[in-house]
Amino acid sequence: MNKLIEIENLTVGYENKPNVLRDVSLTIYKDDFLGIIGPNGGGKTTLLKTILGLIRQQSGTISFYDNGKKVPSLNIGYLPQINQIDKKFPITVSEVILSGLTPRKQLIRRYNSRDKQKVMQVAERMGITEILPRAIGELSGGQMQRVLFGRAIIDNPKFIILDEPSTYVDKLFETNFYKLLGDINKDIAIMLVSHDVGTIISMVKNIACVNQGLHYHSGSDISQEWLTNAYQSCPIEILGHGSLPHRVLMEHDHLHEQ
Repeated sequence: MNKLIEIENLTVGYENKPNVLRDVSLTIYKDDFLGIIGPNGGGKTTLLKTILGLIRQQSGTISFYDNGKKVPSLNIGYLPQINQIDKKFPITVSEVILSGLTPRKQLIRRYNSRDKQKVMQVAERMGITEILPRAIGELSGGQMQRVLFGRAIIDNPKFIILDEPSTYVDKLFETNFYKLLGDINKDIAIMLVSHDVGTIISMVKNIACVNQGLHYHSGSDISQEWLTNAYQSCPIEILGHGSLPHRVLMEHDHLHEQ
């Protein structure tokens, strides 16, 4: 099985909070659909930002691979939490999706007809063709999430990181969204970060709980015992409800996510 990303003994912290992540190791494979769960403040967001190169680790390594060979970087798509987006920025839906094609080291790029055709294809897949000319400030939360998802996949990345993607997905698109993730995973590895354990269990192939350290579980048939040990200070229970498990948080203290 070809690996895409190998994380070894990763430690990350901030000036006011050292060791947000401590001695974390994880391997992500080419066809993986990895769910990342964990209590607030456990380091989920810190982990994904470190993989993206937005935060520098204190120690440890992150290595990238393509077709079994080590490479300096990897084409990664990223769907951020929607509250990180400035909706006052004067840009259209079409331009946002196009920006996913711009190489990071290239400040200006002239888009050709092929690029614009790719935007149309992505927009059709997301169900947002009619709003392509609109400014992002006019969009609902669900529409904005679809636009950002389109931006994340337009450049055919090897790997996609989704940070709490279901938070703003509107009900009209929710079912299609989860089907779309399954379809995309046929070609692209996915990391889905979520506080919703029930959703994670119903979708992913493997699970990791991040709570300063990292507890990995191969497969999605997790037990109550594994969850309790992984969460430690923020224990949960899993309840069966039809085909979709739901999570219930037991009494605990809330921390702020880093």
